[in-house]
Amino acid sequence: MNINIIFDLMETIKVSTSQHVDINYPVAGLGERIAARLIDLAAFLGLYLLFIVLGALTGMGTTFIVLMIILGVLYIFYNLICEIFMNGQSVGKRLMKIKVISIDGSQASIGQYFIRWLFRLVDFVLTGQIGGLIAVAVSENKQRIGDMVAGTTLIKTVPRTHIDQIAFHPAQEEYQPVFGNADLLSDRDVELIHEVVRTYYKTFNTDLVYAMSAKVAAHLAVSLPQGMNELNFLTTVIKDYNHLTSRAE
Repeated sequence: MNINIIFDLMETIKVSTSQHVDINYPVAGLGERIAARLIDLAAFLGLYLLFIVLGALTGMGTTFIVLMIILGVLYIFYNLICEIFMNGQSVGKRLMKIKVISIDGSQASIGQYFIRWLFRLVDFVLTGQIGGLIAVAVSENKQRIGDMVAGTTLIKTVPRTHIDQIAFHPAQEEYQPVFGNADLLSDRDVELIHEVVRTYYKTFNTDLVYAMSAKVAAHLAVSLPQGMNELNFLTTVIKDYNHLTSRAE
């Protein structure tokens, strides 16, 4: 059953853990990126004001000039240094719970961090701060130009799927399946159904539930029993699958 297309609506990046469990992380949107950048800029503004005060106290002489040079160098290399040594995050990104990863779900390399830092010239400096914002708004994986070239994107560090919230749970021995052919589904099918159900409780996106329910019903060649809605149908199918497959084992 081909139901992967449903997840095109969910804008996630799949990361495979060392336990071989796939975890879907939501892609960071434009709002999180802007907020993280504003936090970083606010930090530099605070440093600038502090250096102004120190310069005033020392007579705006050599000390002030040195402090301004230090601040300028920090500003230029800030994102590159932070992302390398803070695992893909700056202070603003960490506070917003987003981070840079490779588009294939792995940790970005130093080379990828360098490329996306270099392309800040295109994304922000040469385009009046709006080039990157437009790219993020219109691109499929919410990437600015530097991300597209480097093969990276930003994700929210709180995953949609946690290791302790996978779809397969021990079935109760006395449970009676409602749909006796639920074992026609694959493990991957059931994982996707489970993810749709979890996503509904977070976003209340009924379109995903209706679409998934229709595909599952068609695949199993069943109709929803009277009084059972689409969400209950999906949760029942998961229970039936767990019971039938555990009994077969």
